[in-house]
Amino acid sequence: MRIVVAPDSYKGSVSALEVANAMARGVHAVFGDAEVRKVPIADGGEGTVEALVSATEGQLRTNTVTGPLGEPVTAQWGVLGDGRTAVIEMAAASGLPLVPAERRDPRITTTFGTGELMRAALDAGLRRIIIGIGGSATNDGGAGMARALGARFLDDEGTELAEGGAALAKLARIDLGGLDPRLQEAELIVACDVDNPLCGPRGASAVFGPQKGATPALVTQLDSALAHFAVHARQATGRDVAEIAGAGAAGGLGAGLMFFTSARLRPGVGIVLDAVGFAEIVKTADFVITGEGRTDFQTAFGKAPVGVAKVAKQFGVPVFCLSGGLGDGADDVLAQGIDAVMSICDRPMTLEACMQAGGALIEAGSARLCRVVRAARKDF
Repeated sequence: MRIVVAPDSYKGSVSALEVANAMARGVHAVFGDAEVRKVPIADGGEGTVEALVSATEGQLRTNTVTGPLGEPVTAQWGVLGDGRTAVIEMAAASGLPLVPAERRDPRITTTFGTGELMRAALDAGLRRIIIGIGGSATNDGGAGMARALGARFLDDEGTELAEGGAALAKLARIDLGGLDPRLQEAELIVACDVDNPLCGPRGASAVFGPQKGATPALVTQLDSALAHFAVHARQATGRDVAEIAGAGAAGGLGAGLMFFTSARLRPGVGIVLDAVGFAEIVKTADFVITGEGRTDFQTAFGKAPVGVAKVAKQFGVPVFCLSGGLGDGADDVLAQGIDAVMSICDRPMTLEACMQAGGALIEAGSARLCRVVRAARKDF
């Protein structure tokens, strides 16, 4: 028997790799002789580096870079098992968790550290870079990222602008003469799971600014600054990307990557599944167990478990989703290739208690699932 476990992380509780290990233990408690292939999955956000490095037997690396507030942070990135592909999470360098709640201010936060991680990958000789852009603390349109790679953002006196989204309102000219030429040789694949444009009522500032500390007045200020930035970026690059789906992701980093590099934006889970060769892994499986921290109506719109199911269904492989909790619309995933969805919780319990016991509950839930499968499939 061959079983694939391909979970996302249970955010705030158990990493994707730890979930996969717990699921494997649960499977082996019932099917002791089964071959269990562990493929931790991510959707381009938190856990993407760890999942891809683990699944491809790659290497983790760390660099000290500039954090969102301009202070040094230690950021982890990875090299995949092919030895030619880097994977970066912008949140590791420019993410919201790096900024204490009382210091959140998207007027001044920067993506400079994300650009430094990209430069580190180029310095390592890597010319294929996967970038996950979820979880940002920033609203600078990717200007900080581009600055770290050699671009200059100048006011009408030729002085470099300060870091952050608010300073873009004073932008008069973008100088790309020093932009790292190695970017022209690089393939940049951006994991992006939102379709927001750069500006407007669905733009970066309006939709994501408040969670980063923006008041309604600041949202208006930041949106105007990004619109001004987009005009100058279009003039400097000849590219018009502000209305492209995903341009508003990560405070406009999606737009910045498309303006200043050859980046392509794709749904995150698809990038991850392609990178680990999931189709080849799953095609001979008897069944798949996937899962995430919470399954609800949003999962059906392309989150990791549904991405896993769509590939598995190409080969007629059953897929079971084992999640931390089930919310409204959880059963919507049944129309997206998942055969059954269930919670790891075996009794009434608080969210805090569930998160603290996450690994043990996942292991026990996987064993319960396998007992049901065994009872239903006499050939097992």
